[in-house]
Amino acid sequence: MLGIELPTDAYLARLREELSRIDQAAVGRWADLIYRAWEQGRFVFLLGNGGSGTTASHMSEDLGKSTLPESVLHDESRRRLKVLSLTDNAGWIMAVGNDLAYDQIFVQQLMNYGSAGDVVIAISGSGNSPNVLRAVEWANRHGLVTFGLTGYGGGQLKAIQQDGLHVDLADMGMVESIHLCLFHWVLNDVHARINRVGRYAAA
Repeated sequence: MLGIELPTDAYLARLREELSRIDQAAVGRWADLIYRAWEQGRFVFLLGNGGSGTTASHMSEDLGKSTLPESVLHDESRRRLKVLSLTDNAGWIMAVGNDLAYDQIFVQQLMNYGSAGDVVIAISGSGNSPNVLRAVEWANRHGLVTFGLTGYGGGQLKAIQQDGLHVDLADMGMVESIHLCLFHWVLNDVHARINRVGRYAAA
């Protein structure tokens, strides 16, 4: 954990350095993927464990509520982004984990909800979480689009995902922070496209 060794100024300098190394094209493709899902009426599913699980919840909440301005949230004619975090159905997760296996908690939900053309955003700092991998493998076999958010060496997820954003850093806290930081740009970009504001106002 970098914060154990580094004082605040050095930690922030390292964070700036890691952000500067991010593949900006991958961030753009992430935004494109979500915008296309909105255009095509596809579902976006998010999943992860621990901190990545709460990141999936955070992303799902923001994408569900904040892709439209609050002033039009009562407008039933506006198309909504179909988005669901598979980390949030506690009863189903516990039942599947208890009755089948923990590596089935996400894929069993996808079997109910997922269809070809839907999007799976899989978050795993290590890239080796079995339950994330089982979901991505199923999604790949059934025509869903998979996008991974990884850290460390990327693990197996980086190898099997169709596309993704990799933070090449062996510090889980900073990896998770960068995933969420970049997501907020993605959210803003998708909001701007849907609502034709900002740099998309004339589009």
